[in-house]
Amino acid sequence: MAYQLDRTGWLDAACGCTHLKSPNFNQRPAGTTVSLLVIHNISLPPGDFGGPYVADLFMNRLDVTANPAFESLRDLHVSAHFFIRRDGEVVQFVSTEDRAWHAGVSSLHGRKDCNDFSLGIEMEGTGAVPYTDAQYDALGSLVPALRARYPLRYAYGHEDIAPGRKTDPGPSFDWSRFGSVSGFPLRALPKR
Repeated sequence: MAYQLDRTGWLDAACGCTHLKSPNFNQRPAGTTVSLLVIHNISLPPGDFGGPYVADLFMNRLDVTANPAFESLRDLHVSAHFFIRRDGEVVQFVSTEDRAWHAGVSSLHGRKDCNDFSLGIEMEGTGAVPYTDAQYDALGSLVPALRARYPLRYAYGHEDIAPGRKTDPGPSFDWSRFGSVSGFPLRALPKR
């Protein structure tokens, strides 16, 4: 399935994606060009897949008493533009025209605050469990739509823009396969 962004930066709902509008975003600095795609991973609780908790976190409605692992997430306000579930479902939380809060303290080639000039995709998973065929298929449909709208020069992992602080998407993410399905040239991907 091919995805297409509407003029406001939301995927066309006819593509079968889900829209959940997170309050965790703001405007990009004036004149900013979106040039970076950041790949993340997330699972809540850690290592569990398929539940409502990631969406709840991005929507500021996570019940931190539901699991002891959630206590550290109390008062955390984060989001990403997209979340790709294990079955390949794409959920969009923030317009691509806006600045999602996914990268935190980060830099790329000396340029700080990667949220300003990036799009964030969260993959449901961990660095120790291979990502699914359905997730790579979803990337293969989503990323070309993003590249058609924005001059994305690089696709990096969170671990590459926040080294020592983050480890995602981790060793289980296949960057060569990502390059094949997304059309990103290998020179624009992290060297592994």
